[in-house]
Amino acid sequence: MEWVETTGRTTEEAKSLALDQLGVDESDAEFEIIDEPRAGLFGRVRGEARVRARVRPTQPRAKAERRDRKKKTDRPAETDAGATANDESEAQPERSRESGRSAGRRAAAARPGRAAGTSVTATPTKAAQTRTAQPKAARNGANDEETTVDAQQVGAEAKRFVEELVAAFGLDGATTVRCEGDEIDVMVVGDELGVLVGPRGATLQAVQELARVAAQRRLGDHETRLRVDVGGYRERRREALSRFADQVAGQVVLEGAPKRLEPMSSSDRKIVHDVLASFEGVTTHSEGEDPRRCVVIVPAND
Repeated sequence: MEWVETTGRTTEEAKSLALDQLGVDESDAEFEIIDEPRAGLFGRVRGEARVRARVRPTQPRAKAERRDRKKKTDRPAETDAGATANDESEAQPERSRESGRSAGRRAAAARPGRAAGTSVTATPTKAAQTRTAQPKAARNGANDEETTVDAQQVGAEAKRFVEELVAAFGLDGATTVRCEGDEIDVMVVGDELGVLVGPRGATLQAVQELARVAAQRRLGDHETRLRVDVGGYRERRREALSRFADQVAGQVVLEGAPKRLEPMSSSDRKIVHDVLASFEGVTTHSEGEDPRRCVVIVPAND
């Protein structure tokens, strides 16, 4: 995921603007502080804070963990082979007693190289060696898949998850996928799909996060950006927020006083920031903590 760079009066404000642009929670992002405000005379602050941020990439499993897993996988095979050898050695005296001394001598002669007091080293069977090799091959295959994953694969997995979710709810809807570079949009079109949207898109946001887990994180992808829309809700929401933001910004310019909007999700806050970025006479920033974080529109001369 590419880095974004933002500035603000404080480091926290710069971080908040970066989170709004990325559309993620602070726990899912990582930051680099480039500049910090400096203390000036009489308690004034000079300069501004500048930070770089990006979506935190998914970390692959450590090599030590994979080696531990391999050891655990190899151990049952060795135990099976050792048990087979022990069963064989325990059965020999029984056959010797049944067949007499001569049979015992023949059995001893048939095992050259085994002397008194010499331990027997069990050789793993071919089946045990095959079982030991299989997990390593499976892991190698998984690594190869992670290195070749692309947006088409992520989109296909997300589409399958959403289709199964729609079917589980007993709804009828057609699911399509659109990929443009690293941008992936999964769209569901149908009637009576409101249950998948929820109040102010809260359920839709949860569906999108689940689709990301089922597709991006399972495939080890952290480069693409996945969005899920149901019944065209996101486009309607964008248009409504754009009109509302323009209206409130006009009031701020006329009255010369800042206005605080209602708490919104990070994606909705980003829409407001984007819309008012080109609106003359006002600036915007976010305040508060999720889920009560909101956008504040202030006159440009403040």
